[in-house]
Amino acid sequence: MANVKNVAPGVGLCAAIALPCWFLGEALPVVGGPVFAILIGMVIALWWKQPARGIVQDGIGFTAKKVLQYAVILLGFGLNLAQIAAVGAESLPIILTTIATALIVGYILYRVLRMDSAIATLIAVGSSICGGSAIAATAPVIRAKDEQVAQAISVIFLFNVIAALIFPTLGSMLGMSNEGFGLFAGTAVNDTSSVTAAAAAWDGMHPGSNALDDATIVKLTRTLAIIPTVVVFSFVSMHLKKKEAAASGGAVQIKWKSVFPWFILGFLAMAVLSSVGVIPAAAAAALKKVSKFLMVTALAAVGLNTSFAEMKKSGAAPMVHGFLISALVVLVALAVEYFMGILPF
Repeated sequence: MANVKNVAPGVGLCAAIALPCWFLGEALPVVGGPVFAILIGMVIALWWKQPARGIVQDGIGFTAKKVLQYAVILLGFGLNLAQIAAVGAESLPIILTTIATALIVGYILYRVLRMDSAIATLIAVGSSICGGSAIAATAPVIRAKDEQVAQAISVIFLFNVIAALIFPTLGSMLGMSNEGFGLFAGTAVNDTSSVTAAAAAWDGMHPGSNALDDATIVKLTRTLAIIPTVVVFSFVSMHLKKKEAAASGGAVQIKWKSVFPWFILGFLAMAVLSSVGVIPAAAAAALKKVSKFLMVTALAAVGLNTSFAEMKKSGAAPMVHGFLISALVVLVALAVEYFMGILPF
């Protein structure tokens, strides 16, 4: 009970920030509620210093870590595994190729640009899988700081907006079919809000098109990649911890269960429950909305814990890193569509 009293004020503050951000995100899906929340939180953090924020600090920390994990768990209600298996299978060659490209190139650029490893990892994961959701799922596993999460999301956000604005015109210039654009948008755009914005714009330009449904299914198929990705990074985290312990002369007794992202099992369980009909469709849709609101709330907390001064220390490297990965993902997606015979040339 004492712990609840400690965290309640901070959780309430984050929820209060999240509420208008949620509506702003609904009105401007190309930006999205999470981005509004993290930016507003960062602005508030500029002038609201310790000790003034002492009463809410525990709750802000709880929201940035635990509530973020709860949001990822409930995200599973947005997945219908049967539908993904039936419709999303066609997109697997593009999804697997773009994910591999982003992670491999991300690692190479991390070494070349001499970046912070956590920021580089989060940008690569966000660019390859599903933007902010993948960053949220990976951050606890690699012990990323709030500044690093904020920096990665800021980079991803910029390229999401660019993609949502230019992809419909690019698709028309390339002569894409409605199905081809849905596949392209679902694999080459990162965040869900930007995927839907790009696909909805395409449908508006092409009466009778249903690219939005196709893009959404492809995007949900990509979301499943969160599971193996986070598990792999938990192994990497355990390996690095063992190396650090050995280098310092300490006893190496790190067990996998101490670094395994148990919340990801909750994500998978929710997806299964939703897919087999144990959870009614209406309830699953409502819980998916709860997940999105919790994500906005958690990122408001991340913003409140973020320092612009700390972010500036990273320089331009994260932006260059994100730009090159995003550009390569687009090129690879187009190349695979060409070899699959989806592009008309």
